[in-house]
Amino acid sequence: MSTDGLFDIGPGPGGPDEGDPDTGDTGDAGGARPGAPLAARMRPRSLDEVVGQPELLKPGAPLRRLLDGGAAASVLLYGPPGTGKTTIARLMAGAGGGQRHFVALSALSAGVKELRAVISEARTRRDRDGTQTVLFIDEVHRFSRTQQDALLGAVEDRLVLLVAATTENPSFSVVSPLLSRSLVLQLQSLGEDDLRALLRRAVASERGLGGAVTLVADGEDALVRLAAGDGRRALTALEAAADGVLGAGETTVDLDAVERAVTEVAVRYDRAGDQHYDVISAFIKSIRGSDADAALHYLARMLVAGEDPRFVARRLMIHASEDVGLADPTALPAATAAAQVVQLVGMPEARIALAQVTVHLATAPKSNAVITAIDAAMADVRSGKVGAVPAHLRDGHYAGAQKLGNAVGYRYPHDDPDGVLRQQYPPDDVVGVDYYTPTGRGNERTLAERLPKLRRVVRGIRDRT
Repeated sequence: MSTDGLFDIGPGPGGPDEGDPDTGDTGDAGGARPGAPLAARMRPRSLDEVVGQPELLKPGAPLRRLLDGGAAASVLLYGPPGTGKTTIARLMAGAGGGQRHFVALSALSAGVKELRAVISEARTRRDRDGTQTVLFIDEVHRFSRTQQDALLGAVEDRLVLLVAATTENPSFSVVSPLLSRSLVLQLQSLGEDDLRALLRRAVASERGLGGAVTLVADGEDALVRLAAGDGRRALTALEAAADGVLGAGETTVDLDAVERAVTEVAVRYDRAGDQHYDVISAFIKSIRGSDADAALHYLARMLVAGEDPRFVARRLMIHASEDVGLADPTALPAATAAAQVVQLVGMPEARIALAQVTVHLATAPKSNAVITAIDAAMADVRSGKVGAVPAHLRDGHYAGAQKLGNAVGYRYPHDDPDGVLRQQYPPDDVVGVDYYTPTGRGNERTLAERLPKLRRVVRGIRDRT
């Protein structure tokens, strides 16, 4: 098949490796072409070679049952790059004796026309010799709703066995009908032990480096750190380091060799995806939890990945009121000042102001009393507690206002020696309601002592003392 964006791999797991889509996965159950990247050459050819995902692949687990039993259900594989999504898809194609035809389609370049072509050929293949088609779609979250809807009939009739891979939460990126017809399996980033096993196998295997180099401990540690749970990244970095030392007539891959080959680890962060929301959520929760170091880590992840600093600044301003509030009245001005630095100075210097206010908010005393107060007041308003404004508080700056009783009887607080006096301010429906309850933390400790006194005077509960 020659359709653009489509990779017709052929029956079973042993088909040729003809331009796999760039999935970020390490796995391919088929053999790689000569000269292929190390990650392609080391793709697992059997379930026993797969590293990671113990919860999904242990005996009795849903994925293991699918693979052992012939993989009769469509699956949505959700997880970070380099965790084995393509490998699992190919193993599903080979399950049950390898009598399935494997077709890989990239959502980055394919459309409804290509989908219909796959489905048409799958029908022909099934009617001709009973061969089922396994359709692997990478980056399925990039398909439009129309493209995803085009799959429904073929999936429901099992004309194709769909294995879709996504780095985005399918609950938000995949249409509900397709989601309900598929088993959703979440893959996790590879652990350190998984990555070490992957690297050591690649060094020793004839499919890999064939023992041409020696990977020493500090080099392995550096590769594991740089990989950040991504198997493909680990093997790509290993290959670059090995090429470097072999080109220099050496054989030892150590820390220096890795650092020469790899300048900077790519940060896994998609500003349009759920990593965006996960990281900013962790950032705010770290500040709320008073962990300045964790907050700085998440701030760094966002800035290194190219997040818009204005977005970060906006979140800090919100947090200053929501979680610090009047426990530290300087928090909001500090956050606002940082936002001004972002606007007036820009990056990279603005990172300093963002870091400063991050530490300020994380180490400040915390109070959610302000947001609790306004939310309670708004809840009362929505429930109908919106009585008339007391007549003495109404606007009296127009002709005829006094005849209506507006502003009559208003008492000016500054005329009182203490600047506060008895007077009804709220509507009758909410007289005596306390919305704001200051904590005993930070500046609110003072407010917690002062506010009850003010309420007693204003409400005339008893004489001032």
